[in-house]
Amino acid sequence: MVFRDFTLNLPNRGGQKNRQVDNRISERLNSSLILDENALLDTLNTRPTGLTSEEAEEALEKFGANIVASEQHVTLFQRLWENIKNPLVILLSILSVVSFVTGDMRAGILIAAMVLLGIVLRFVQETKADSAADALHKIVSTTATVMRDGQRRELPLEEIVPGDMIFLSAGDMIPADVRVLSAKDLFINQSALTGESVPVEKIAMDQTGILKNPLESQTLAFMGSNVESGAGTAVVIGTGVNTYFGSMANRITGRRQATSFDKGINQFTWLMISFMAVLVPLVFVINGLTKHDWLEAFLFATAVAVGLTPEMLPMIVTVNLSKGALSMSKKKVIIKRLNAIQNFGAMDILCTDKTGTITEGKIVLEKFLDVSGNQNDDILYMAYLNSYYQTGLKNTLDLAILNHGVLENRAVVEDQFFKVDEIPFDFHRKRMSVVVQDDEGNRLLVTKGAIEEIFSICSEVEVKGEVLPRLPEYDAKRRLLVDNLSRQGFRMIALAYKPVDPVDHRNTFSVADEQGMILKGFLAFLDPPKKSAAEALNALRQYNVGVKILTGDNDLVTQTVCGQVGLPVNEILLGSDIEEMDDTALAQAAEKTTIFAKLSPIHKERIIQALQKDGHVVGFLGDGINDAPALRAADVGISVNTAVDIAKESSDIILLENSLLVLEEGVVEGRKVFGNILKYIKMAASSNFGNMFSVLGASIFLPFVPMLPIQVLTNNLLYDFSQTAIPTDDVDAEWLKKPRTWAIHELRRFILIIGPISSIFDYLTFFLMLFVFNAGSNPALFHTGWFVESLFTQTLIIHVIRTNKIPFIQSRASKALTATSLAIVGIGALLPFSPLAGILGFVALPPTYWLYLAGMLVLYVILTQVVKTWFIKKFGD
Repeated sequence: MVFRDFTLNLPNRGGQKNRQVDNRISERLNSSLILDENALLDTLNTRPTGLTSEEAEEALEKFGANIVASEQHVTLFQRLWENIKNPLVILLSILSVVSFVTGDMRAGILIAAMVLLGIVLRFVQETKADSAADALHKIVSTTATVMRDGQRRELPLEEIVPGDMIFLSAGDMIPADVRVLSAKDLFINQSALTGESVPVEKIAMDQTGILKNPLESQTLAFMGSNVESGAGTAVVIGTGVNTYFGSMANRITGRRQATSFDKGINQFTWLMISFMAVLVPLVFVINGLTKHDWLEAFLFATAVAVGLTPEMLPMIVTVNLSKGALSMSKKKVIIKRLNAIQNFGAMDILCTDKTGTITEGKIVLEKFLDVSGNQNDDILYMAYLNSYYQTGLKNTLDLAILNHGVLENRAVVEDQFFKVDEIPFDFHRKRMSVVVQDDEGNRLLVTKGAIEEIFSICSEVEVKGEVLPRLPEYDAKRRLLVDNLSRQGFRMIALAYKPVDPVDHRNTFSVADEQGMILKGFLAFLDPPKKSAAEALNALRQYNVGVKILTGDNDLVTQTVCGQVGLPVNEILLGSDIEEMDDTALAQAAEKTTIFAKLSPIHKERIIQALQKDGHVVGFLGDGINDAPALRAADVGISVNTAVDIAKESSDIILLENSLLVLEEGVVEGRKVFGNILKYIKMAASSNFGNMFSVLGASIFLPFVPMLPIQVLTNNLLYDFSQTAIPTDDVDAEWLKKPRTWAIHELRRFILIIGPISSIFDYLTFFLMLFVFNAGSNPALFHTGWFVESLFTQTLIIHVIRTNKIPFIQSRASKALTATSLAIVGIGALLPFSPLAGILGFVALPPTYWLYLAGMLVLYVILTQVVKTWFIKKFGD
């Protein structure tokens, strides 16, 4: 038996390599559409009685099990390796090994401890936050009803193959991509794939022409959707990775792209390596040539390399991120990946799906209007009777009517009437009716359904309580009312009624009785925005985060929702337009477009990537299967507690509560975290660079090394310890107002400008020690004087660099950071007089030294503040 694949030559729109798989799936689906039923069954080598067991086994061998891939969970070893292979961790590890090899045990142990602490903290946090659920297996049902060997069987999902004939009924999950062959009131909920809240009716028909988006087909149903109501039969045309769902699942199983934060850390690491590559060899060569002791020069150069490296950075970064994650967990937000905290703060564009994220994800009855467009409770009560007494599976519109809040006395309505009969819904009539009777024996036929179908059975109309003949000129106004509401995105149905003749005592009614009815009014349904949506989006705008809507729903519905949440609509771009665009054109369009509608999952992913290539840090908020590729592509993927599992698995952040207001808090928390990380980097890198710049100059004219290697490392250790409290520090409110990203060129400029300021006072200290205290012949005194000055200035400068304001006056550090600064300054002042002085090579300093030091500290703070203020005005903050 030979299985033939569909091989029509269809256009590959957009021409992007990463879309080849998805185009192949679309071609397969379109190929199945343009064949009539007999030709399709022949192509699949099947028949109305289904496959035989032997044929199914052969198909299973050819096409594989009906299983789609999920994002593979990272093993503990893989997670540990991901944290270890960070460039900064590798650099510090090398320096630690060199320190051990050269006999500098203290430096080796210190650096190794910092690296280990950073790795362990991150490993523990991310392991605790990681979900071990196999999302995709939870989305689909485990069995399906299949015709095999001419008999109906319940088979495991994995055994479904192309050519299988399957039976669908209310509540079933669609186990594969199928073409519907017969249907009775078959409504499929495919919101997780398309974003449309309203179930879509599926019918058996032959399609002519090719659809740009197969999801719009009325005769195809897709894995990942479910039967809302009705029944039908279908033939399987694609399974496993060859389904529409499977093509999306494959897109989330590969390696994640580096985010904005990852790239920034790596760029900073290479910046420090470039500084080392210049300064360390110079220090080594100059000291070797001038001191003629190459071993000492090597040890000193190694100490300089350590001193130039912000070895606390892995720990500072991880502690800051962990603190942010802990803070967000108290707000019922799960941070799955620590780096997402900073990316949240750096985000300048939030792209969001509409259904289930901005909106509630369920249909709500918004309006019940008479024929003049006025709200009328009688229409709601009649609609309630119709929905309440129908015996079929109630669809979303019925549930919206039954759950409407105005119906407070629904029990009274139910007590007043009992059902006589019903005329069920069918596809051709597009309406359904019930006959009810009150306590006095009066009977009423109530019908609701599609607008034109209800109009076609009405000969009269109720206007302000009076029944009048229908007139064409008034019908035109009523149609205009309906059209206007439809253009606003409302799903519209009409309601009609008529009293049953008192002499008619039948208990059975038919379609023939749906004539000569009275048009009562209209019902308008909509998926409403979440109560917190408008406030949340407005708060994001206050923090300069732009919002764009990316949805599979139609543009009219989306415009209405945007209007309700106060989101301005600049331009609208449809998925069909995006199909014709290359990535360059899409990037240009994405900048100025607010609403993207009728999108496929791949369209969403392309939009995010286009924005990223344009320099934006992009967040994506989504909850459906169709959002998974976009969630994975974004710098920070955000999902909600009600999302499908694959969306949660693809996300970095999950909101456990229905409120979107935590988005603003997450942005602020992310910016605080990044602000404190930047504080450490600016302080450590600029200060270390300034010190090494001083070392380079001193090495030229001093007959001895400017500071002993052990003193360099002790200085570095104490200075680093003073900054361990940075995660507790506050960040200026003004600084939080706009997105912050890694700007390595700005960081380099800051280091090169602010760093050498400390060198000015280092050289003043050199002058002071050589010519005031005659330390030229007393290296220990020189070393001690510079050690104390260097430690004091480095620790003090923390408080200048940590804020854009005037330190100590307009902005004060946290109590913890102030305490560690004072403690380190105190230790630095006491060390020359302590029992450790001999071990470290220190001697007591003259009393007048402290007066000179106080003066230099005041000048240092003033000069640094002046230069910092100029720098901010010149280059920004």
